[in-house]
Amino acid sequence: MKKLLIGTALAAITSATGAFAEGHGTSACLITKTDTNPFFVKMREGAEAAAEAAGITLRSYAGKVDGDHETQVAAIETCIADGASGILITASDTSSIVGAVTQARDAGLLVIALDTPLDPIDAADATFATDNFLAGELVGQWAAATLGDDAANAKIAMLDLAVSQPTVGVLRDQGFLQGFGIDLGDPNKWGDETDPRIVGNDVTAGNEEGGRKAMENLLAVDPMINVVYTINEPAAAGAYEALKSFGRENDVLIVSVDGGCPGVQNVADGVIGATSQQYPLLMASKGIEAIAAYAADGSLPENTPGKNFFDTGVALVTDQPADGVESISVAEGTDLCWG
Repeated sequence: MKKLLIGTALAAITSATGAFAEGHGTSACLITKTDTNPFFVKMREGAEAAAEAAGITLRSYAGKVDGDHETQVAAIETCIADGASGILITASDTSSIVGAVTQARDAGLLVIALDTPLDPIDAADATFATDNFLAGELVGQWAAATLGDDAANAKIAMLDLAVSQPTVGVLRDQGFLQGFGIDLGDPNKWGDETDPRIVGNDVTAGNEEGGRKAMENLLAVDPMINVVYTINEPAAAGAYEALKSFGRENDVLIVSVDGGCPGVQNVADGVIGATSQQYPLLMASKGIEAIAAYAADGSLPENTPGKNFFDTGVALVTDQPADGVESISVAEGTDLCWG
């Protein structure tokens, strides 16, 4: 699997180089939610390597924090004014950004959403992402299988991303619940489920401090929480610290999504029980390849067959495999991790 992913990423870079041989002088923009989260750091590294190989000038922008919508809009406007051929974006507000994205596309730029689908998804020319619903579903299935009969009496804390409910947060949350065996309400939003096992939802901004505060808030609702879903691994690390302060760190299952090297190490250390690993370098390198091809001959990227986006893959990482849930080991996850 490692060889396949690395080979695919290198092939993407090589293909971009060939496709863009005649496009000297073209520029592209990468706009991420932040420039500190290891996921986006790795994404930027992948875009930079592919852009250098393709002879594309890459300009990178990021919000001050996850949720900084205004900075992302300003970045799109700058990219339009600079005459970029394309934009790669991980949107903080997946619906509010659509107006600015439409302006960019109307100006002739190719806009590709990375990791986080826009709302609606076809507001972008293409989306290169993890199957985020599947990522959540895998950790939900693992948690339910690990608990066994006790899953029927679980007390679950849902540590989400933001009150604006960006698509990536909704997909992971709803995937987890379905994987755990909980009936969904409206699958396009979180928080409307009626299953009594859900103690509550709180938001983390995808960082450690937010995870700690959200966990403290939900423990105040029910101190006997024993399953914690987290939007990403920084939030999981914060949740663990809160649980530790209550002496609960050894009797609570924490699951997450990301697969960064610190998160995989936290699986090894028992902080996180299982995490779904994403591949941001591949997202970014494939995005640059698509911009190169578009600049060369106007061709548009194609979706993975049967899906409305290009699926860059996901794998469940745990050293406590559960029956019926496909996973890879921490050692394998370490070989594939980032950050």
